[in-house]
Amino acid sequence: MSKTQAGQLRIVAGIWRSRLLQIADVDGLRPTSSRIRETLFNWLGPDIRGARCLDLCAGTGALGIEALSRGAAEVLFVENSRSAAATLRQNLSSLDASGAEIVVAEAQDVLAVSAPSEFDIVFLDPPFAADLHGELCRLLSQRAWLRSGAQIYIELDKQKPVPRMPDNWRIDKDKTAGNVRYMLTTNET
Repeated sequence: MSKTQAGQLRIVAGIWRSRLLQIADVDGLRPTSSRIRETLFNWLGPDIRGARCLDLCAGTGALGIEALSRGAAEVLFVENSRSAAATLRQNLSSLDASGAEIVVAEAQDVLAVSAPSEFDIVFLDPPFAADLHGELCRLLSQRAWLRSGAQIYIELDKQKPVPRMPDNWRIDKDKTAGNVRYMLTTNET
């Protein structure tokens, strides 16, 4: 975990660079480390400016907040834990963030039932033990949640196999750090 001190993590860059976020005390909550966030946003580069982002299984919201800090137009945060969502809401409020919406629900339920809205960038980082990666990838593709050329960031336990991805997704970047494997894919349709 990339904690600056117990219960906090630091935003890496952008307008809120070095600001601290509170971390909810929720079992299994595993914030993406600052090192991985820095690499991810270097990969995304200028594509983040003005992007519509979807942060599935948002947890702390570190990925979506980092995106907003770096110029994303909007982020839809989906988190099933009411406690984590409440802390995320407080963090967004303390930053006076605009362009953020929080939905408290299971990610797979939102993707399966809600009216799809196309996103440019998706952050897919479900709890490792939940084994949701394959299902969430399938729903994102089949239910038309992605713009053509959308980028999907996937974070998983490095001991687990890469989830089955839709045929039209291409893995562009693939790295490991500690026990985490993370990759950036592109929707080619």
